[in-house]
Amino acid sequence: MPPPQVLQPVLKLKVDELFLNWLSDPETQLVLKEYLDQIKNGQYRSSGGENSLADKSLSFNENNNVASQKNLVEKKPASLGNPSGPASNSTLPSGSNSNSRVPGPGGRLLRRSAQVRTEVPVTTAQSENIPKFYFPQGRPQANLNIDGLISRIEKTFSQFPNERATIEDMGAVAKACECPLYWKVPLFCLAGGDRTGFVSVHKFVAVWRKTLQTCHDDASKFVHLLAKPGCNYLEQDDFIPFLQDVVNSHAGLAFLKEAPDFHSRYITTVIQRIFYNVNRSWTGKITCNELRKSNFLQNVVLLEQEEDVNQLTEYFSYEHFYVIYCKFWELDSDHDLYIDQNDLARHNDQAISQRMIERIFSGTVTRDRRVRKEGRISYADFVWFLISEEDKKTDTSIEYWFRCMDLDGDGVLSMYELEYFYEEQCQKLEAMAIEPLPFEDCLCQMFDLVKPEVEGKITLRDLKRCKLSHIFFDTFFDIEKYLDHEQRDPFSVIREAETEGQEVSDWEKYAAEEYDILVAEEAANDQCNDVHKLRAPLHSDPSTCTRLLHDIRI
Repeated sequence: MPPPQVLQPVLKLKVDELFLNWLSDPETQLVLKEYLDQIKNGQYRSSGGENSLADKSLSFNENNNVASQKNLVEKKPASLGNPSGPASNSTLPSGSNSNSRVPGPGGRLLRRSAQVRTEVPVTTAQSENIPKFYFPQGRPQANLNIDGLISRIEKTFSQFPNERATIEDMGAVAKACECPLYWKVPLFCLAGGDRTGFVSVHKFVAVWRKTLQTCHDDASKFVHLLAKPGCNYLEQDDFIPFLQDVVNSHAGLAFLKEAPDFHSRYITTVIQRIFYNVNRSWTGKITCNELRKSNFLQNVVLLEQEEDVNQLTEYFSYEHFYVIYCKFWELDSDHDLYIDQNDLARHNDQAISQRMIERIFSGTVTRDRRVRKEGRISYADFVWFLISEEDKKTDTSIEYWFRCMDLDGDGVLSMYELEYFYEEQCQKLEAMAIEPLPFEDCLCQMFDLVKPEVEGKITLRDLKRCKLSHIFFDTFFDIEKYLDHEQRDPFSVIREAETEGQEVSDWEKYAAEEYDILVAEEAANDQCNDVHKLRAPLHSDPSTCTRLLHDIRI
């Protein structure tokens, strides 16, 4: 017989989630601040002794939970009557039914309870006046006129033949819905347009009215539009129709029409960058809350306003895609869009240690289990690797490399794990005729750099708090960047850490430099017809760059 299934503490997790939502509510913060100010000023005091404390406790329970008031009454000792009254009122006869024994299962005798509970009438709980503070689908708008919005949508549909909108008409419909322009394909698919080729006014109004009644902010609406039926989160393939429309209709990507093979490559890159920046839980599922905390939807709005996608460097930049794909192409010797450990070891002239490459291929930071078993990683995994390798200051990159270095998965980088990676660095330095720093001295430097809360143990929190995490990681597995740090002025490193956030990120610097190098190399080899090239526009007019675009045969 199989063992009984152990219940998971789901209820506790939900209670904790509700408490955090209540605690983060602005109104709650104001009330707590007011109480704290009263305590600091000495105005919130109890001067009535035990009775006063009891009154305050009772008052609190009355205002928050009527059940607590009932419990207080039940805990009081039952009244045994007036001592001067008749004995029959204060004692129970030996033959009383309330103390009698009755036969139970198996012939055993059971004693009935002798305690008499006083029923207290339950009044309406005053806690109903507490305002709602948990809004998983967004806070409802008090002044939202749904009928007026539906009327504008119907007026827009009246301009189309037979009041049916095609995919080309959905831009106007999206504006009537007060949505960003590039929501048009998700709106089209929501009403079944991807199956019929058009959307009728009645079908669209019905589904959009339901959406407005259940989804109250942009994040919940966007998830509702893109997610699979019954899901409240977004997976990677949910973004494909939305991004395909961006490729097909954005002016800054018009040159890609001549290279349809690269649509999927660009879309894959953008999807990985979305999950890299937005999916902070590493679950592969983007929730409404994660979407609210990110700036992705703001970037979707900017797609409509910005003709040059290269200005949108966090997600949609074509130049960044160009750099990532070219770097992958150089490593992918057989051009099957997968690379093995030997391929990845050639990155940046074998700067990454072999032990770290083994950890990357172990599956600790990759998603495709089937490919991992074959000893390979995909292009999508390479996107995460390259961004993390070139910018080790972001939260995601710190988590990426921490997962790789945490060999036993206990959430702590021990001295054993640090020594494991540092040994290979020492071997590389000796091969270069450079005397390595003894591990004990290196360890002291790293502890001084990170300043862990617990001596001798470095946690993820310590590295995120430290502004020099990139130096820490480079010391243990990136020989080129380690030597670069060693040759730099230590005071300049401190100044950079103090001005963090005021300049462009390390990834943006790297992508801009590499793009210029790649463009110069292609210009020098422009006379070779067999060179595989893919160029982004250098001017705002994409028509001036069509001659620079060549198809890569894979």
